[in-house]
Amino acid sequence: MNTTGLRLIFLIALAGFISCHSEKAVAPPPPEIPPEAFVVPPSPAPEIPPEAPVVPPSPARPPAQPTLEDYLAEIAALLDKGDYEGALAEFSKIPSPEAESAGIRLLRVSVLSSAGKLAEARQAVEAVIKDHPQNMDALFVLSTIEGASGKDREQRALLDRILKAQPGHVDSLISLGDLNLQRRSWKAAADYFDQALKAEPQNHDALLGRAGVYRYQRDRKNAEALLNKVISLYPGSFRGWSERARLYREADYPSLAMADIDRAKKLAPNNYWVAVDRGSILLDLNKRSEALEEFRQAIAMDPNNFLAYIYSAGIKDDTDDYEGAEHDYGILTKLNPDYYFAFEGLGMYKMKKGLWAEARNAFQEAYKRAPTETSYALLAAINWMRATGRPGDAKNFLAQALRTIPRETPEWYLFRLFHDMAGDNDVAMRADREKIPEKKARLLFYLANYYDIRGNKALAEKYYVQSGELGRQGIPEWKLNQWTLESRNLVSF
Repeated sequence: MNTTGLRLIFLIALAGFISCHSEKAVAPPPPEIPPEAFVVPPSPAPEIPPEAPVVPPSPARPPAQPTLEDYLAEIAALLDKGDYEGALAEFSKIPSPEAESAGIRLLRVSVLSSAGKLAEARQAVEAVIKDHPQNMDALFVLSTIEGASGKDREQRALLDRILKAQPGHVDSLISLGDLNLQRRSWKAAADYFDQALKAEPQNHDALLGRAGVYRYQRDRKNAEALLNKVISLYPGSFRGWSERARLYREADYPSLAMADIDRAKKLAPNNYWVAVDRGSILLDLNKRSEALEEFRQAIAMDPNNFLAYIYSAGIKDDTDDYEGAEHDYGILTKLNPDYYFAFEGLGMYKMKKGLWAEARNAFQEAYKRAPTETSYALLAAINWMRATGRPGDAKNFLAQALRTIPRETPEWYLFRLFHDMAGDNDVAMRADREKIPEKKARLLFYLANYYDIRGNKALAEKYYVQSGELGRQGIPEWKLNQWTLESRNLVSF
């Protein structure tokens, strides 16, 4: 759940606590004491015992019972540490009747949601709504759970329902602004944030949302003004600093961005997105080793989020940490299978190791997700042929791919070359005529692979060298070609 939801429910819980405990019981007046009571009659002198009696120690006073405010403070402290399980356990200690109040129950729902226990959170909030069907805050909490579950339509319906009953529900206005921001509906997003700011001019989340609209619209002046306001009003909130860091980074002011993200890091040392942003800025400053460490920290914070792995794999690629890059690409293919570049990277490292079947599988997966990238199909076919030692095994695969290639193009001749295992002169002639360096390098690389598969080492090495001499580092074939040259002591990196 976002910070808005937690803030709202804490306010609910605390408000409930205050209303329940603010009226202190008034003690009855003491009875009147008659004047004669103040006259102390004389008493006989006490007999002094030979030895003073031993006075037993007074019994220990029982410890004061924690108040609801104490429990809420402990829950807040545990949440600040990211200890959701500890915070949830603390709820079981809250006595009745406070534990049954809607505010406390909704606070627990918010923590369940933040801990990723969405099914349990949904069940708990629906129970609150059943008991309190007109509780707009409960409906809002349910809307955040729908959003966390990826059910944007259901979330929007709940928010619209809340605003119909309570048009000035600020948190619902902010959530609708966020939804439109995600959909790049700038005008609608701005309208919702403006409505929220009209009701609460200093609302933290509404200011950040409105600044975000300005930022996406490239209105950096107004975005910076609002972010400056957020930082002035809420200097202890990391989000103002991190959002302004993003703005400065996009405006190509990496030093200013670094200063802001460092402030955000101090305020939120365990925040995944702050770590990712800081790593990105360090990359802009060409501090790759520091950036890699930042991405490592981000991965440790949230190993199931794929973004930090992309940056980490890229740095390891650039610094020749082949094992590390292969590891990261492998994880990426599982966390985000639609990111086909991960399959490309994994296929390349499997190919470097001579794991032909695994390389074939990786390039086939990349080709499924990016069918216009014909290189993936060719690389899959090449590795298939090497895996089995039978060029004909890839024939059906190449025949299907050929149907998508325009006839008489250089790519069409390449596919025919590996499909028919003939036609090398046609490809060599077109490579000689090709004027675009990237296309020429590709043609030469695949021609070299064709001769390798056919067992003609001399011609293969001739074309590997010619492809490498073009220095086209922006294509995946370049690195594969360089690895081949290095392995054969033809050229060095």
